[in-house]
Amino acid sequence: MVTIYDIAKKAGCSAMTVSRVINNTGRISADTRKRVLSIMQEMNYVPNSMARSLVKQETRILSLLIADITNPFYTSLARGAEDAARQLGYRLLLANSDESIDKEKEYIETVLSARVDGVLFAPAGDDSLPNLQKLKKQDLPIVLLDREVPGIECDMVLGDSKDGAKRLTEHLISLGHRRIALLNGASTVSTARLRREGYEEAHKLHHLPLRPDYLTEANYRMGVTDSLMERLMQMPEPPTALFAANNFLALGAIRALLNKGYRVPEDLSVVCFDELEAGFVVDPFMTVVAQPAYDFGYMGIQMLVDRIQDKAPAGWRKIMLPSELHVRKSSKEARFSFKHE
Repeated sequence: MVTIYDIAKKAGCSAMTVSRVINNTGRISADTRKRVLSIMQEMNYVPNSMARSLVKQETRILSLLIADITNPFYTSLARGAEDAARQLGYRLLLANSDESIDKEKEYIETVLSARVDGVLFAPAGDDSLPNLQKLKKQDLPIVLLDREVPGIECDMVLGDSKDGAKRLTEHLISLGHRRIALLNGASTVSTARLRREGYEEAHKLHHLPLRPDYLTEANYRMGVTDSLMERLMQMPEPPTALFAANNFLALGAIRALLNKGYRVPEDLSVVCFDELEAGFVVDPFMTVVAQPAYDFGYMGIQMLVDRIQDKAPAGWRKIMLPSELHVRKSSKEARFSFKHE
């Protein structure tokens, strides 16, 4: 391996001079700089980034730890993070927890050993607190994405889960639906709690009863079983509409319904949180509340780099990104008319 001493010997200068050329520091004549750079290229010299990071106390590497890379929301988020990192002169290490606290813990250990400059973190849930505290103890800058974790204070980029859920539920109510089921994520995840709050608030505003038998929890990532949907549809008063708390749950619900011979939206209207990418072929196309997934990653990196470079304000920042309701074919008017009570 070629070293700076090899470069210095051939260039007829000191190793310190070569180091200054590499790091663009100190006062070096234009001729010397040009000669050193030419020899570096000739000898295929690659700077030792780890050694430089030990001197500068930075690696120019950031980590993005997300909950589920197969979810289109996180795929777009990751692209936004990568684009922002490259523009700001950083490299990005991607890790995927699969909504697993244990897997998340393993990646935290890797992140710390890699000496990254900061972490962009979409936590698996409330149980991620010890993992976040471990990063905090190392004074590593953190920005939380999409989900909050009680007990941790840091910068955050979040979506308006409560308002989005309220708008989706009110959309169904406007179509005459009064029996609306909620297929939610686990209550240990902040977005699931907020989406239930929005669902419940819409019911209260329109003086509709909340039925516990219409409320179901499932893992955001694992999806929905045929038996779960069959149980809903075989109730004495089955729901006429379903609000799924994310796109994976909605896709699972539609597949389960189709497997049992039900039609969407004729037998059950289905709406959900988060957009589906064009590559996901679903007929009918979903009525969704779409979040700006790309912006979550892009803005998260900007906030993280601000914190790393001491350009951020003293207080913690929380950015709430708005969502948009996209009405499509998966929701239609209720089969039955109900009097508004």
